[in-house]
Amino acid sequence: MTSRTIAVTIEATSKRAFATAVGWPGWSRSGKTEELALAALVDYAPRYAVVARQAGETIGVADLVVVERSAGGPTTDFGVPSAIRELDRRPVSAAEAAQLVRFVEAAWTVFDRVAVAAPAELRKGPRGGGRDRDKIVEHVDGADHAYAQVMGIKVAAPDRADLATVGAMRAAMLETLRQPSDGSPIAGRKWPPRYAARRIAWHALDHAWEIEDRTEPA
Repeated sequence: MTSRTIAVTIEATSKRAFATAVGWPGWSRSGKTEELALAALVDYAPRYAVVARQAGETIGVADLVVVERSAGGPTTDFGVPSAIRELDRRPVSAAEAAQLVRFVEAAWTVFDRVAVAAPAELRKGPRGGGRDRDKIVEHVDGADHAYAQVMGIKVAAPDRADLATVGAMRAAMLETLRQPSDGSPIAGRKWPPRYAARRIAWHALDHAWEIEDRTEPA
């Protein structure tokens, strides 16, 4: 997937914009304006390159080209790329589904690796806010369980005291994403496969990078 140009979509409100790289699940950053969101996307390219390598791909960025814009909403303002774009509704071939799976799996791998390496107590924000490591892990696992339900998957809630529950949930989600699709919402519900993959990967990476940023230097 090496490219000299990266196609990007923009999701924006009057308060916040998200820039999301097409075909690179999880590579999505925000800013107060479209220009700042695009700049943040470029800034995070080296960090996302780690995920791409884990998925067996290589990024080669020269230019960003905005190919679609959509209106955001309250969830966008809250800090979540929530708009389902027209590009998300494209059919997914077997090869493309396998690629989505590799990226989601890579995002989880990077998140787990970062969490294991981090100290239990993380640096607090300017006002003393922010979850510590274990609470972030619990939050990501809980969000994934909610995402699984949106995908029509019924599995036990994950429990890090029993890693088999985390593995079973993720395996079920990956198996669903592995299926070719005509682009319709999974299980007739809400999320097309391309959106599901990028939302799951984005959330894991957003918190992996948060942990990295809030880890005190050795």
